[in-house]
Amino acid sequence: MVKSQRFLIVDHPWAVVQRVLGVLLIFFSATMLIPVVIGLIYGDGGMEAFGVSFLIAFSTGVALWFPVRRVSRDMKIRDGFLIVSLFWTVLGLFGALPLLLATRPALALTDAAFESVSGLTTTGATVIVGLDTLPHAILFWREWLHWIGGMGIIVLAVAILPMLGTGGMQLVKAETPGPIKDDKLAPRIKKTASALWWTYTTITLACAGTYWLLGMNPFDAITLAFGTLATGGFANYDDSMAHFHSNPILIASIFFMFVSGASFSLHFICWRNGSLLPYLRNIELRFYALIMGGASLLVAATLYLHGTYGSIKDALIQGTFQVVSIMTDTGFGSANFSQWPSFIPILLMLLACLGGCAGSTSGGIKIVRLVLILKQTWRELRAIVHPNAAFAVKLENRVLSESILRGVWAFFFLYVAGYAVMVLILMAIGLNGLTAFSTVAACINNAGPALGAAASNFSPLPGAAKWFLIVAMIGGRLEIFTLLVIFTPEFWRR
Repeated sequence: MVKSQRFLIVDHPWAVVQRVLGVLLIFFSATMLIPVVIGLIYGDGGMEAFGVSFLIAFSTGVALWFPVRRVSRDMKIRDGFLIVSLFWTVLGLFGALPLLLATRPALALTDAAFESVSGLTTTGATVIVGLDTLPHAILFWREWLHWIGGMGIIVLAVAILPMLGTGGMQLVKAETPGPIKDDKLAPRIKKTASALWWTYTTITLACAGTYWLLGMNPFDAITLAFGTLATGGFANYDDSMAHFHSNPILIASIFFMFVSGASFSLHFICWRNGSLLPYLRNIELRFYALIMGGASLLVAATLYLHGTYGSIKDALIQGTFQVVSIMTDTGFGSANFSQWPSFIPILLMLLACLGGCAGSTSGGIKIVRLVLILKQTWRELRAIVHPNAAFAVKLENRVLSESILRGVWAFFFLYVAGYAVMVLILMAIGLNGLTAFSTVAACINNAGPALGAAASNFSPLPGAAKWFLIVAMIGGRLEIFTLLVIFTPEFWRR
């Protein structure tokens, strides 16, 4: 305990963590007031649940922040990891409060927590049936969780809150996906975070405007744009995007999902330079487009040849939509792909594992890791032929350090091993092989749709499986390392 002038300040080893968590929770609680306004506009209920939830979250945030408000020690690396891991967990639970307190939908704690974490991690796996009749406030909240979770609420907080400037880089690194975390768009992390959110918001508005011009009402256009740019997958209707019966809307959604699966840093650089050349020179984007284009043609051809769709146009639009939706880990649906013929459902689950580009809102392994694994494999083959030669692995004319390459292989090993263990655990809980395989793919990749017993909805799964998949969703959003590192003995040694 230390005394500072007139106030007694509590100072302990984790005071910085407590202070930042309190501020972030206060910041998050303020967003619960937006659905209150939505409820007042549409008059179909839900306001009370958000009002009470705001008071609970705000009071908890103040209780955390107030005792340590004057602690000003620098944030350390492990502080950043702990804050991010705790905050995504805490945020998921507090985000469940409105869903738990609302009369529609009537969700138990497990289902409310699952829905909230699924929204925040942009997974899009839902346990709710009857979306068409839910209050607008609830529908907005689900999509809002997607949107703030897509780019990362901590990145948003760093861009807005001055007190997170010191040590903000540690938070952004811990929250941002991808193997290379040192690239900055501006000298100061606050400006980098602002640039990312400016780009994200601008493209969201463009998407919403496009949806509105193509026939969606303003509410659907805005909220589904949130889900599209966040590659989230929650929809306002049980039929998802098929509800609109509109090929132009599907085509627009394909475009914006593709954009969201690419790096937002790359989007900003192209806008700042006024040139498309950075897109053309980016090897990750080229691989991303090549894999997605090839898979779309393969699926469309299979659908047409099997007679699933009578015209090449319908087969191409439907096949491309589902490939882009699943590979970017968005999870919007235009059809029940689990009933599609041949290998297509399994192919789509495997594409979900690849995901989009680093720096995007997509989940999965990330295409850049696939590129680096292929480059390292080629280096090893060359080394066999020329054992005395030294070969470097380059990315965009940049020689990568061995630590980055080791990190890629470590991540890949943890991903594959963790995936296998999670499938076995879910099978032990009682799920069949197909359901276990696909639900793990849906949650650890933050993709959403699954096969088997969870093909249409995750509500039939037992409670133990849902809590386990909640952990998988958070681990997938934080790319395993950020969550796993806090369980190592070295992390807790002073």
